[in-house]
Order: sequence, then structure tokens, then C-alpha cells
Amino acid sequence: MNILNADLHCHSCVSDGTLSPETLAARAKANGVELWALTDHDEVGGQQRARAAATANGLPYLTGTEISVTFAGETVHIVGLGFDHENPDLLEGLARTRGGRELRAREMAAELARVGIKNAYEGALKYVGNPDLISRTHFARHLVESGICRDTQEVFRKYLTSGKPGFVPHRWAQLGDAVGWITGAGGMAVIAHPGRYRFSANEEYALFIEFKQHGGRGVEVMTGSHTAQDAVKYAGFAREFDLLASRGSDFHSPDESHTDLGKLPYLSGELTPVWEGLQDRIHYPASADA
Repeated sequence: MNILNADLHCHSCVSDGTLSPETLAARAKANGVELWALTDHDEVGGQQRARAAATANGLPYLTGTEISVTFAGETVHIVGLGFDHENPDLLEGLARTRGGRELRAREMAAELARVGIKNAYEGALKYVGNPDLISRTHFARHLVESGICRDTQEVFRKYLTSGKPGFVPHRWAQLGDAVGWITGAGGMAVIAHPGRYRFSANEEYALFIEFKQHGGRGVEVMTGSHTAQDAVKYAGFAREFDLLASRGSDFHSPDESHTDLGKLPYLSGELTPVWEGLQDRIHYPASADA
């Protein structure tokens, strides 16, 4: 089960990716992915299209989303897998989470204007498929296209992280709310790319403890932003906290993502993969309408 090319974390143009759900499904299949999930930020609007495209490509599929939460002053992402994407409580929670993005984006544009970067909001909108989901990534693409920075990594480094001119914090959902929406809809909650968060050792430990207390069941071990050392560290966390291990590229774009769909190392045989706990939630092509 560990030697399965599962990619359970990626983004389409429904949130901050650049490719359509249909193109992502075809790319996943071409790259040898054997189980796929589309996990757009705070949104499930692409799920029907993703599942239909997966079916058309003969690709087993899990529903997915990535919910932004605030924990210890940091933004943390919780991936949901295998849920009912029409669950009313989940849909309402995601809508509330998306609600503050436009105001935050306008504040970001105002901050950038103060350092001479004009009309950033309008520029970012050109890259947004869904205006409710405007994000730092869309601003980054605009600043690259405008020639202000060489690439999106430089934009984040100079403008869009804490303490920089264009950074505006946003208070997201609470950890318990996000885990509750996912599990209440029949799915599994997974801590996304834990190696990215700037927590102290005590804060990180508290995150995992509280996540488990709320009913969270998984952690990403293999993901695009993790180093080999990160993978070893969070494999240890998975064992310590009795969590299932997940694997996902966090792919956004062929031009921006350094890990393509389906190109991660396999999970260690010492770990139990999340898909073992989601067997009855996988949509197989032969039973897509079941």
C-alpha cells in the first residue's frame, strides 16, 4: 500500500493553481499517479469536474480541499480528504473562511502602493479564476509579470511575508472548526506540509496534540516543500502521534512548482498511508456513478 503513486495535494485554477481540473487529471495520469485528489484552498467548486475528469482518465479519485486555519498566530493548512463535498456544514464553513480574502487583498494592495507598486489589486485579479479566492499567489504572479521581481519566490521574500511591505495577516478558521467540518462530512483531516510552519518545538507539539484531540487523523510526510530531513522528522511524528501518513506534491503550476504531480518519493514502509483509512471513500472509475 505504501508503494502507491498517490498525489493527494494539488491546486487548480478554481483556487490559486494555473491549470484546470481537467488538465490536472490528465497530467496526473500521464505522470503515473494511481490515486488523485484536487485540494483547492477553502473551496470545493472544482470537485465535480475533477472527479469526472479522473473517471475519464481511468484514475481513482478522492475528494479534497485545503482549509486555512490560525494556530498560535500562524496560518496552518489542513487538508481534507474523502468527504461529502455537498455537506451543508462544510460548505458554510468554507464560505465563511473565504469571506475575508477580498478585504485582505485590498489591504495588501494599499500596502504595496505605499512602496510605489500601484494598482496591484487590479493586476492580481487578472490571475484569479474565482475572485472569492484571491491570494498572495495572485499578487506574486502580477509582480513577476510586471517585471518587479524575477519569480514568485522573490516576491514572497521581498513583499508578501511577515514584516515585509505587502504582508497583511488574516485570521482564518479555528483548528477545531476545520477538522470538525471535514470529519462531519465523512472525511479525514490531515496536517499539510508541517515543515513549512515557523513554530517553536513546544508550539509544534501543541499543534499535533490539539489536532488529534479534535479528531485529526493524518499528516503529510512526503510533500513538495519538505526536505529529506523533514520527511524523516514527520514520519517520526506520524508514529509518535499514531497518525496516518499522506503524500502530495502541492502542485500549483508547471512554471512555479518544483515538484510535479506524481514525482515524490514513496512513503516509508514503516508508515500506514492515509488511503488505507479511506478505502471506502475512493471513487474508482468503474463505480464512478455508484
